[in-house]
Amino acid sequence: MDVKLTPEQRSAETIKITDVIASQLSLPKTKVKAAVALLDEGNTIPFIARYRKEATGELDENELRSIEEKLQYMRNLEERKREVIRLIHEQDKLTEQLQQQIEAAVKLQEVEDLYRPYRQKRKTRASVAKEKGLEPLAQWLWSQPRQGEPLAEAERYISEELGVATSEEALQGAMDIIAENIADDAAIRSWIRKFTMDQGILCTVAKDDSAESVYEMYYSYQEPLRKLPPHRILAINRGEREEILRVTLDIPVERIHDYITRRLLRNGTADAVKRVFTVIIEDAYKRLLAPSIEREVRGELTEKAEEHAISIFSENLRNLLLQPPVRSQMVLGVDPAFRTGCKLAAIDDTGKLLEVAVSYPTPPNNKVAEAEKIINGLIDKYGLNLIVIGNGTASRETEQFIADLIAKRKERGQQPELKYIIVNEAGASVYSASKLAQEEFPELDVAERSAVSIARRLQDPLAELVKIEPKAIGVGQYQHDVSQKRLGETLGGVVESAVNHVGVDVNTASASLLSYVAGVNATIARNIVKHREDNGRFTDRKELKKVARLGAKSYEQCVGFLRIPEASNPLDRTPIHPESYAVVDQLFKQLQLKLGQIGSDELKGSLEHINIEQLATDLGVGVPTLRDIVESLLRPGRDPREELPAPIFHTDVLQLEDLTPGMELQGTVRNVIDFGAFVDIGVKNDGLVHISQLSNKFVKHPMDVVSVGDTVTVWVMSVDLKRGRVSLTMRQPQQG
Repeated sequence: MDVKLTPEQRSAETIKITDVIASQLSLPKTKVKAAVALLDEGNTIPFIARYRKEATGELDENELRSIEEKLQYMRNLEERKREVIRLIHEQDKLTEQLQQQIEAAVKLQEVEDLYRPYRQKRKTRASVAKEKGLEPLAQWLWSQPRQGEPLAEAERYISEELGVATSEEALQGAMDIIAENIADDAAIRSWIRKFTMDQGILCTVAKDDSAESVYEMYYSYQEPLRKLPPHRILAINRGEREEILRVTLDIPVERIHDYITRRLLRNGTADAVKRVFTVIIEDAYKRLLAPSIEREVRGELTEKAEEHAISIFSENLRNLLLQPPVRSQMVLGVDPAFRTGCKLAAIDDTGKLLEVAVSYPTPPNNKVAEAEKIINGLIDKYGLNLIVIGNGTASRETEQFIADLIAKRKERGQQPELKYIIVNEAGASVYSASKLAQEEFPELDVAERSAVSIARRLQDPLAELVKIEPKAIGVGQYQHDVSQKRLGETLGGVVESAVNHVGVDVNTASASLLSYVAGVNATIARNIVKHREDNGRFTDRKELKKVARLGAKSYEQCVGFLRIPEASNPLDRTPIHPESYAVVDQLFKQLQLKLGQIGSDELKGSLEHINIEQLATDLGVGVPTLRDIVESLLRPGRDPREELPAPIFHTDVLQLEDLTPGMELQGTVRNVIDFGAFVDIGVKNDGLVHISQLSNKFVKHPMDVVSVGDTVTVWVMSVDLKRGRVSLTMRQPQQG
């Protein structure tokens, strides 16, 4: 049976899949059809979202990624259907009805359920019974005779040669065959799976309830499966994996027995046969169905919880990557430590490393005076005006030292504008030990490279964070408990989206940053950098065509996202794609202006009064494309990140003991999770704003209210000095 498709069959399958995707995502078929066609042509999602808006009806990146995921799933599903049909056909067991059922399936689980009875199994009790010649006895039982005694019928199958010594053995073998048939029935499995999900209760107990652990709330716990929130599923899974928790499912077994009995037993069946069937059904569920279905149900719950955790991580990562760059600052990066000292890196306002040093202001060394001399020397030598401290080990002790140093300088009248900030250093150690970091700073040790990374991630978070494997940037929850392959793929898409949203200066970007540009892989990125080093800076976009391995398709995909600020053609400095340059020329002729007036008041005045729809018709271009062109012409050098509020800088430090209930503070959101948000208010540990304290209104999820990097006003609710915890609220306390 040939499973390969002809071009006509492939086209028909794509149409069928497109219809299913449109229905599942509640999107117009025409939009989905266009998106699928563009994806099949090898176009990237950022390119389609930005430069093919007319074709897709302005589908955004999230919608396009959902279509891409569904498309891959559905094509894999169709391929699996063809394979299953072939395998059953080769056994001469394929019926027209079974083939129709397989072809109509919309989930992989349905296909596997239908294939289950025909899959080659390892040795089972049923297969052993068949080898002993007991299948006819099973068929007799399955026919549910109106008369007859099962044990008497079973006597006919006693065989010393086949190893069947008694009628009881024969009957048990036949019962095993029927139990396996019941367990392999697709309709029964589907019903029990849904019933388990709807009615099952997950129960957890501690293996040792006297042991202290972070799982103590689950030492005696139960909750309906359908109500379990994603973070709780992952926490319980981890507790079970660490052998602290024992997990079971409590399911109304009698109702399952009743369902199978009603489905299988016919009226008029002999009472003795009915009694045998009761035993078979109980055995089929307890021995075969329950363990399998419970694994599947928990697997499905875990998969959904992982998808949710990955989506939370993705949103947090995107917000972190798109934090506004802090430009025009001479920065001192500090990687704090106790025993090995604080590594220091002086960085100029372009990110160039000026000097590295080490100081020991914290225990056990406490060389405060010497550390002050070293840091003051760097500040004065290079005119540093901002100190960036990583939030790892010894960060708060280092912060206290830096705050004292700033206060002393102010007292002496030195550089009163000097400030500091704590930044999330997650992933800095991963970067500093990487091959990339070794190539970038071969003369530095690992900790010194971390200090450079910490300083640079404030100057341009996106450019620095793309050097780190996305999943090493800790802005999620349970990221180590989810599918690492799926996490990596999703976060890679997030970084790609952020990089292309901002755009890249092709003359300053690192190979790491360039590799995330649409259409550019790691090899092409390295080739762009090499071409730049060998031939000097790019002066126009056309020069990119000379880069090795950067072919016509890659050029089409990437060129609109690559900027050349010094280009002689002003359009090369904008997000406008070269394919639209002719449209811009026509537009400027109509406006009687020159390209050199991009961003000018004259251009702004002319564009304020245009009718976009009419002008699009006159120029023969789509309205969305013209709208984007006009936006790019009005603000050619726009960086979307700069519209966000700047981070909070400090000159002094707070202690936990300084906090009192009701105190108002400004803070920065560091992480958003299912049950709230962690906010940096300048004390040792971030404070928690529980979901119930995020707003006076009902909040479905914290992300509806806050994002990573947001500057928020909070009030102290309570302080736990012993555990170092602070509870915060964003609901303003009532006065008086």
